[in-house]
Amino acid sequence: MAKSFKAPRLSRDKRKPAAGSILKPNRYFVVERAVTFLLVVCLTLLTVDGVRSWNARAVQLQEMDAATSNLAQAMAQHANDSFKLADAVVFGAVDRMESTDTSAVGLQKIHQFLMASLIQMPQFTGIYISNETGRWIVDSELNFPSRINISDRDYFIFHRTHTDLGVHIGVPILGRLKHKWILPISRRINYPDGGFAGVACVTIDLDYFTQFYNKLNIGHAGSLMLALNSGAVLVRRPSDTMSGRSLIGTNLFHAVMAGGGFGSLLIKSSVDGVTRLNSYRILDNYPLFVDAAFSKNEILSGWWHDTVLHSTGVFILVMILVAAGVRLIKQIALRIKTEQELILARDALKELNQTLEKLAHQDGLTGLANRRKFDLSLNEEFCRATRNASSLSLILIDVDLFKKYNDIYGHLAGDECLRTISQTIRSLAQHRPGDLVARYGGEELAVLLPNTDVVGAFIVAEKIRKTIQQLEIEHSGNPIGMVTISAGIGSQVPMHEAGTPNDLLDSADKALYAAKSAGRNLSVKANRLTLCEINK
Repeated sequence: MAKSFKAPRLSRDKRKPAAGSILKPNRYFVVERAVTFLLVVCLTLLTVDGVRSWNARAVQLQEMDAATSNLAQAMAQHANDSFKLADAVVFGAVDRMESTDTSAVGLQKIHQFLMASLIQMPQFTGIYISNETGRWIVDSELNFPSRINISDRDYFIFHRTHTDLGVHIGVPILGRLKHKWILPISRRINYPDGGFAGVACVTIDLDYFTQFYNKLNIGHAGSLMLALNSGAVLVRRPSDTMSGRSLIGTNLFHAVMAGGGFGSLLIKSSVDGVTRLNSYRILDNYPLFVDAAFSKNEILSGWWHDTVLHSTGVFILVMILVAAGVRLIKQIALRIKTEQELILARDALKELNQTLEKLAHQDGLTGLANRRKFDLSLNEEFCRATRNASSLSLILIDVDLFKKYNDIYGHLAGDECLRTISQTIRSLAQHRPGDLVARYGGEELAVLLPNTDVVGAFIVAEKIRKTIQQLEIEHSGNPIGMVTISAGIGSQVPMHEAGTPNDLLDSADKALYAAKSAGRNLSVKANRLTLCEINK
């Protein structure tokens, strides 16, 4: 009986096993597999949702970092332009004081110049010139000379004790005439023998910056700031949290002073305890920097809302899957469809971003490559020339006396002239795949010529110069009566760890400066020894 009882269990190859021998174990196995499958699916959904939410958070921060950086760039440009205008007026006032006699007639002429400048620049509260004792001798007001003495002002003391003729931006002061907080921009005036003759000063109403910052959308807890590199805060929005404070010792100030000119960092404010994403940028020509900051909580508020909604939906989906496993296939199908739609949306967004990137590399006025495209191409070609040990040449072109052209014929005519010159240069210089003609800035154009030595680049520059002159575009402000250009040529065979793209750019820029200094309408090539032959 034992033998006949064990035979069915040992005979696993039989096609008809004993009834009930494996059905019960299989049932548990199937249930276990089903439970395991549901658990795996649920855990996978929760994990995917967590990863998606975390990645979405990172993307949101990256996008806001770019937006904050762009806002800081706009603030820096606004501040730089404002101080450049003020500096230009101060420079003009100094030039007139040093070149004009200080008689009543001479001071009257300077007074008229100051009044005209003040009318054109509403952000200026006043333009003042003092003598070596600090007494105002002429200003932009209706009555002059004035009895006001500024010898106690910090900026006057600075110029009296420093021989530097550059522009000086002081700390905010309370004006004595209009009793408003103003920012002084000043320069030193010298006698012919170099002695201290006084100070020329333009004052900017700080409300001018405040009004501009109030127009920018930074949320409820964001902040905008303009400060000196010394750490003194000039303007801040909101204005009630850092009035009269210094940034020295703060994480933001350490980051700005660390170098680089611009950057971003996520820090907690020592003033109000708000954690913000800060983007700072130092002005190119003046000892100031700007900072734009958005609250981290406000940046992530939309992400939090989306995450809560999405996570709630995933949780409900998991509950449905646990309660009704038979609907698993439909849910998977729906998920696949959703993922496909997301992939299509991602591909469409990628294509759109590629189109926008292409437009971002083109100058809107001339149709040439813009400065950003030029910088990228210069670095790329410089690396290629380094690898191949080949020549790389750069031509910097400046339209001679273009400001006078704009003043005489108007900016619309100036734009048309610049477009004509740009298209002419592109037709003459951009023939090979690596050649690039770009608008470098203002009326300056750049021609990048890979695999071209200085002789070849000089030939191209001369061809361009002569062709532009042959266009015979009328320019009464140019001594020869027509539009001309000046060109500086730099060429280099880059070697590993022995030069940078900036070296090539600097040599071309110095050659251009030599061409302009030598009388314009010239092509000058540079080498390591001298800024060499002009038109040879």
